[in-house]
Amino acid sequence: MAEIETPDAEDYGGRDLQVPARHRDWTKGSITRNLLALSWPIIVSDGLRMIGPTIDLIWVGKLGAASVAGVGISSMAVMAVTAGRMGISAGVRAMVARFVGAGDTEGSNHVAQQGLVISAVYAIVMAAIGIFFAEPILGLFGVEADVIAEGAAYMRIMFVGALAMSFQQLTESIMQASGDAVVPMRISIFYRFFHVVFCPFLVFGWWIFPRLGVSGAALTNVLSFSLATALGLWVLFTGRSRLRLTMRNFRFDLKVTWRIIKIGIPAAVMMSERSLGRLLLVWFMAPFGTQAVAAHSIVQRVMMFVTMISMGFGRSAGVLVGQNLGAHQPERAERSVWWAAGFAECVMILCALVMLVWPEYLMRIFSPEPGLVALGAVFLRIVAVSILVISFDQVVMHSLAGAGDTLPPMVITLLSEWVVLMPLAFLLPRVTDLGVYGVRWAMVISIFSGVIAYLIYFRLGRWKHKRV
Repeated sequence: MAEIETPDAEDYGGRDLQVPARHRDWTKGSITRNLLALSWPIIVSDGLRMIGPTIDLIWVGKLGAASVAGVGISSMAVMAVTAGRMGISAGVRAMVARFVGAGDTEGSNHVAQQGLVISAVYAIVMAAIGIFFAEPILGLFGVEADVIAEGAAYMRIMFVGALAMSFQQLTESIMQASGDAVVPMRISIFYRFFHVVFCPFLVFGWWIFPRLGVSGAALTNVLSFSLATALGLWVLFTGRSRLRLTMRNFRFDLKVTWRIIKIGIPAAVMMSERSLGRLLLVWFMAPFGTQAVAAHSIVQRVMMFVTMISMGFGRSAGVLVGQNLGAHQPERAERSVWWAAGFAECVMILCALVMLVWPEYLMRIFSPEPGLVALGAVFLRIVAVSILVISFDQVVMHSLAGAGDTLPPMVITLLSEWVVLMPLAFLLPRVTDLGVYGVRWAMVISIFSGVIAYLIYFRLGRWKHKRV
């Protein structure tokens, strides 16, 4: 049976601040202290995970615009078709957090066991897709042949490495949902340091290593995630985190598996909708040339890196929501979300100012080409407008996922992507003088519409009564 270490505050002189974060009872004490204690390591972990493709783009950017465009599109394709693993993690996170909040250690271990099985099966399917369909997927977007060649090499390796990436995300989700965000952060620091140091050796063929180009960037990612998976499983099964797992008395439980999938399917569909929508935007960008596609890819990567701060606060709020709902404290769960949104918004305002004032400096990190830098700088200034409100989108979305209420976010994403974004991305470049910038403004309008919908639903309070 799983063991959860939760010493009382009295063991530390009655002072809540003296209780180590991994042992703290997150359903008690100061909400803001709990939120900040959980958030900063989650933000660091998310940032280190997201910086992987960014590192790839920085090094691959030295190989030319075709390589940048190919890796950029492939990264979005990988996210689109592997959204299922994010759904699995969402289901496991919600259920583990709820069981931990209710003090059901055996239930949390059982959910984690089923999550491992589902992740393994899903990863095998993803590997098969990558092996056989890399070129056809890229060919759908009308990009040039050299972009397809570069992107397919990157995509195929990333898909084959889906098992390592799936297990890394799952082990991290289990630890965070149980209330331990520090140990997965340490693992993230280790494997990302390996990635940062090793990537250029395989991309450019430094020292004794072969020059693999974009394939080297993908291979470094897979090796990094494999290290993280090994460490994560070791930590969980040796009891070096808050939740200690065991495979004793393991049995495949179709009922629990379905509960995970039931929560995970809407989350996976939502992630797929967003990622597929971003891929279709490349199709709208393609007629404007390779530079437009490359600039769009770089700006999307910058936007993902910036919004991971809001996502980190949202995932932290999701843990507090799940555990507090398990402890029958729905009002405390709601306050956690509002505090998370407030903290995230303060950071997003600063990020928006940087994008408005110094966009050219950000673009030159990825490419020295003047035309690419100039176009990307305008894209970044447009992005800054949406950054001002995206904190509410990310925090509420992840908080609802923490409650196990994943169907409304799926519907909101469906409407904002396919009713608002896609029609506008098609029409604005054609019926206005905006040209390629119309695609980016369509994204801004879509984000604003999604934020409004999320806030309305959240205020209804139905998520407080969601059973998982």
